[in-house]
Amino acid sequence: MFKITFRSPRPGLAVKLLIAASIPFFISCYGIKSSKGGGQLGRHMTRNPQAADVLLAPGYKIDLVTKGLTYPTACTFDDKGELYVIEGGYSYGESWTRPALIRISQNGDQKVIASGSDNGPWTGVDFYEGHFYIAEGGSKAGGKILKIAPSGKIDTLIANLPSGGDHHTNGPVVRNGFIYFSLGAATNSGVVGPDNAHYGWLKRKPTFHDIPCQDIILAGVNFDSEHALDKSAGSVTTGAYSPYGKPSAPNQRISGSIPCTGAVMRISVGGTKPEVVAWGYRNPFGLRFSPDGNLFVTENAYDERGSRPIWGAGDILWQVKPGTWYGFPDFSGDMLLAGDIEFKAPGSPMVQSVLKEHPNKPPKPAAILEVHSSSSGFDFANAAFGFAGEAFIAQFGDMAPDVGKTLAPVGFKLVRVDPASGVIRDFAINKGKRNGPASALGNGGLERPVSVKFNEAGDELYVVDFGIVQMSKKGPHPQEKTGVIWKITKTQP
Repeated sequence: MFKITFRSPRPGLAVKLLIAASIPFFISCYGIKSSKGGGQLGRHMTRNPQAADVLLAPGYKIDLVTKGLTYPTACTFDDKGELYVIEGGYSYGESWTRPALIRISQNGDQKVIASGSDNGPWTGVDFYEGHFYIAEGGSKAGGKILKIAPSGKIDTLIANLPSGGDHHTNGPVVRNGFIYFSLGAATNSGVVGPDNAHYGWLKRKPTFHDIPCQDIILAGVNFDSEHALDKSAGSVTTGAYSPYGKPSAPNQRISGSIPCTGAVMRISVGGTKPEVVAWGYRNPFGLRFSPDGNLFVTENAYDERGSRPIWGAGDILWQVKPGTWYGFPDFSGDMLLAGDIEFKAPGSPMVQSVLKEHPNKPPKPAAILEVHSSSSGFDFANAAFGFAGEAFIAQFGDMAPDVGKTLAPVGFKLVRVDPASGVIRDFAINKGKRNGPASALGNGGLERPVSVKFNEAGDELYVVDFGIVQMSKKGPHPQEKTGVIWKITKTQP
C-alpha cells in the first residue's frame, strides 16, 4: 500500500522520442477507458468515521477528534493550546453555507466563536499574538483577510482581492508581524473559457480574468470555443489575460497590477497595502514556514479542461524565493509547456506559450507530487513527531472527470516530503486493496484530507478532513456535515 516516489528529472531526447512513438497507442487505450476518479466511485453518502480503517506508517496511531463538520478547511491553536477549526462556508459545486470559527473541546464538543457571510470559502487560519487571522476566499464579493478576536469580533484588514474565479484567496500564515497569503489564478491556464461557466463564476463575473503582477507581453495566441453565456452567439475567441470573448494581439502589453492573481502576497498585521512576495502560480494553496525560516507553498497544477487544456502536470511543493516568477501560465515547474508532448492533452493541439517573454526561468520545485492529487494544506514536522524537517501534505484527492480523466483514484491521503531531496512517501492512507476515499471503499477512513497542523509541542498532528465530495459529469456534489478532524500521535519512541 505504501509507496515512495521521486521528483522526476526532465526527460532526455531519447525518452521524448519513445513517448512520441507510443502516444497514438496510448491515446487509443486511454480514450476507450472510462474515468474512475475517487469521487466518481463513491456510493456511500453516510459517514461513520473509524480510525481502524486508516493505515499509518509504523509507530503511529490515529484517533477521531470530532465529526459532523460542514466543509472544514483548516485548524489552529490559541495561546492556551486549545484547538480551533474553520468551516469554509463554500464548496465547489456552488454550495454556500455559513463560514465559522469553531472551538473544539477535548471531548470533541464544538462551539462557534464567529461566523461570516456567503463570500467563502474560508480557506485557512492562523493564530498570532491573541488574534485569529483568516483568509476569506471571495467567491462572490472578492477575497479578504480577516482578524478575529477570541470574543468573536471580526475586523477586515484588506478586502476586494481579485479572487472568486476558479481559485480563491488562501492561507494565511503570520510571521514577524506580517500576514502571508496567496491568491489563486482566475482560470485553469490563463484563458477564460466554457469551463469557467461550468464552475459557475463566469456567469456572476463575465469580465473577470487573470491579472499579472507586473507588465507582460502577449504572444497573441487566441482560443475559440462555443459561447458559454449565449448559445445563440455561436463561437467566441478569447486571449490570455483577457475578458471572455476578447482576443489578444501579438506584442500586446498587459499592465501589471497589485493585488494580482496567482501570487503570494503579504500585509502587516495592521492592514497595510499588499506587496508581492512571488508570483506566477496557478493555485498556491498551502503556506508554511520551514524550521529554518524559509517559506514554502503547495501549488495545485493545471487540469485537462477549458480552451487551453494541459495534460499530466503534477502538483508542486515550492520554496518561495522573493521576487521570483514561478511559471504560470507557460511552465509546469521548471518545464516549458510549449512543444512538449508530455503536456499535450489527448485530442487537443500541442500547447503554445501565451507570453512572448518570460520574466525569468522558474526555479526547480522542491518536489513534484501526483497529477490531480490536489495537494493542499501542509505543515513541517519536528523531532518530537519524527521525520524532522519534512513536510506533511494533505491530498484532497482528484476531482475527475471535471479536471480530466483519471483511470484510478489519486490522492485521498497524507504524504510526507523531504524538501531537500524531493522524495515523497505515503504516511496515512485508507486500508484496502486499492486507493480511494472512504465513500468509495465503503469503510470509515479518510475522505478528503485538506490540511494538517502540528500542535505547539509538535508531537500531535491534526488532520482536517473536508468530507464527502462526489463527482459526476454535472460537477461536484458536496455533502454537508461529513467533515471530521483526526489526530495522529506516536506510539513508539
